[in-house]
Amino acid sequence: MEAIYIPRLLKMPEQKEEIYFNDSISGLNTLTPVKGMVIVTHGGNFLDVYLQAETIITLSCDRCLQSFNHRLKVDTSELIWLENKLEVDHNLPLEREISLENLSETLDPNGYFDVETWIFEQLSLAMPMRQLCGNNCHPPKIENEQSILDHRWSDLASLKSILKD
Repeated sequence: MEAIYIPRLLKMPEQKEEIYFNDSISGLNTLTPVKGMVIVTHGGNFLDVYLQAETIITLSCDRCLQSFNHRLKVDTSELIWLENKLEVDHNLPLEREISLENLSETLDPNGYFDVETWIFEQLSLAMPMRQLCGNNCHPPKIENEQSILDHRWSDLASLKSILKD
């Protein structure tokens, strides 16, 4: 997917571009191509970006460690502010306080908007935090727990046996 030259959006009808895709996204391992659409609208001093996409990914269950397929659907939008970047002052301290108003994404109004990277970010944010293969998932059973016990945990194991009594 090609990046969008932001000033070109101003010359397009309704100052927007619609991109339909059915392709793989680099850096994202999926079973099926990512299918969907992106609408990028130039709003003067901001870009209004809308995404509708879906794909199937393979995840590893956090509980039983089995692989399972998960349908990933995204229906989101974001405003990205357009402002000229100030020259970086190398004399600034490495740590500095930033106000809440400055916690937004900005792009150069004469630059490019990388559509594929933005789609990758949105799909990554939509992945489930807790990856469980199902409601009936159980952790793997350990047949002989004592044989796999790490000797560094022996004090804790003895405390555990004392507390059971």
